[in-house]
Amino acid sequence: MSTSIAPPKTVSSLVSAFKKLMHLGGSPVQEKPSAEAYDIWAESYDVQPGNLMIDMDEEVFGELLAELNLKGKQVADIGCGTGRHWPKLFKSEPATLTGFDVSAGMLRRLEEKFPQAKTYQITDNFFKDIADASYDAIVSTLTVAHIENLEEALDAWCRMLKPDSDIIITDFHPNALAFGGKRTFKHNSDSISIQNFVHYVYDIERMLAKHGFRTVNKLEKIIDESVKHYYEAKNALPVYEKFKDARIIYGIHLTRSHDSA
Repeated sequence: MSTSIAPPKTVSSLVSAFKKLMHLGGSPVQEKPSAEAYDIWAESYDVQPGNLMIDMDEEVFGELLAELNLKGKQVADIGCGTGRHWPKLFKSEPATLTGFDVSAGMLRRLEEKFPQAKTYQITDNFFKDIADASYDAIVSTLTVAHIENLEEALDAWCRMLKPDSDIIITDFHPNALAFGGKRTFKHNSDSISIQNFVHYVYDIERMLAKHGFRTVNKLEKIIDESVKHYYEAKNALPVYEKFKDARIIYGIHLTRSHDSA
């Protein structure tokens, strides 16, 4: 559920809790750049039962998406992965839906699921092949923390968007990443983490405000009783107790009109 900000834990206890949440034992975690990591993860990404972060993101994105009217619109999904959100997006009846991702492996999986998909592999922050004012909306889920120079990327997104346009962003909460949180997955016997950069929500709002965007809605997810069963299933209740009340996922919807662009 959406929630207000909970009282903070101490930094040391949060660091310990995040490390245990993301890696509950086993082999040491190997950190890889996002393109390489997602190429490896692509083969199993769509089979993640009981993934708390994915489930939280589904809920946050669904609530923000419900605020948009995408019927007949040109929509870009930046960090589309395997098209996890595409069934929901297609229900909104966009005129076109284009997927962008740094991972060729993820894009191949998306194209297997949606053979008519229009996709682009991201190679830099500038999107030089995309014309100005090409899209009515950009959605980007669990992605922006993988972008080192986020302001450079957001400048390009805003160029690609029409004067009347919307942006939805969801991701791991920056507090979680700042306190040692890792995006990890298992591959064979290895634990792999994906390189992240901490971008605070108020900085994202500032970067987009200079292009005329204003915030419509912000959501946060915390670890509370409603998700305790995820930890019970992993025999990790001590982690739950340490991690309780920490902010873990956020979502933000921003919009601009022709007058403010």
